[in-house]
Amino acid sequence: MDKKTQIIEIATQLFSENGFENTSISKVCETSNVSKGLVFHHFKSKDELLREIFSSTTEKIIKMNQSINTENSPLTRLLELINSFFTQIKEDRLFFQLNLNVMTQPKTRELLNDLIKERSAFILNSVKQIFKQIDAENTEANSYLFIAELDGIALNYLGIFDDYPLELIKNQLIKKYKKKWNLK
Repeated sequence: MDKKTQIIEIATQLFSENGFENTSISKVCETSNVSKGLVFHHFKSKDELLREIFSSTTEKIIKMNQSINTENSPLTRLLELINSFFTQIKEDRLFFQLNLNVMTQPKTRELLNDLIKERSAFILNSVKQIFKQIDAENTEANSYLFIAELDGIALNYLGIFDDYPLELIKNQLIKKYKKKWNLK
């Protein structure tokens, strides 16, 4: 792993665990075992480092979305999206924790506002493509509700309940959508 990637991974971990404002560049350097000069060679500031991390997490979301086979039926794609979300939230908890942290902190939200809007528009448009084919009359409402469900699940899993029954919730969500549109 190159040093830039190492800095990004360590900063992601520290920002996720301690929050952006509570993590100094010195702590990132110490934990990464690199100099401040090297960090500032790759990133002009701590703010730029956060923007780089957020952009790279957006790339993960785009790749996750692109892995869904567009030739499948819309309902199958929706179920693939649900499964992909639950797999990712378990496998990459720090990624989701960081997203939760930056979205709920006023300073980081302001710093990332343009990137947050860009990512949110991508997610909404991707979900709308699926719901447009399932229930064209209610595409917008269904899309926003679906995203809110996933956001709520992430919030509960990452920040509220220590023993959140993630697998049970995933199965219920799948069951709900199968029943709603009579999918077997």
